[in-house]
Amino acid sequence: MIWHLIAAIFAGLGAAGLGQLLRLASGKRLPRWLVPVFAGLGMLGYQVYTEYSWFDHKRGQLPPSAEVVDEERSQVFWRPWTYLVPLTNAFRVVDHDSLRSTEIDGQRVVEFMLYRFERRPVDSVSHQALLLNCATRELLPLDEGPRLEHLRRLREEAALHRLLCASR
Repeated sequence: MIWHLIAAIFAGLGAAGLGQLLRLASGKRLPRWLVPVFAGLGMLGYQVYTEYSWFDHKRGQLPPSAEVVDEERSQVFWRPWTYLVPLTNAFRVVDHDSLRSTEIDGQRVVEFMLYRFERRPVDSVSHQALLLNCATRELLPLDEGPRLEHLRRLREEAALHRLLCASR
């Protein structure tokens, strides 16, 4: 977090320096307020860049066996640019190395770990052990032992079902 603050300050200083160079190149005909405007735009530009590059950066840190299942995008009124391009603030990942597939009563069942990465002031990662019946699309959490009241059925077009059950 402190490194982002330092980087934003340096981005502002660099942009202010560019504004000052433009002002000097024009023979000081450009207004003086141009320098702080450039500084503010530089810091804002850095902030927008880090928000939008977070997902690609985190995805690049994943092992080759991990695959992104879905993304959560948001629009926030104090970030008006997110209305043009929604911001990815969380995503879920399945690690193929953690898959265990078995046949029970002629139905394929897959046990796996689902990881959730969320962008916060300090990024968070949570994980959950799950069991998926490929034939019925039933998903059962295994965290506190299998409890049927937590059983839910995935939609037919669910990416998680396609990823774990298709062509395997």
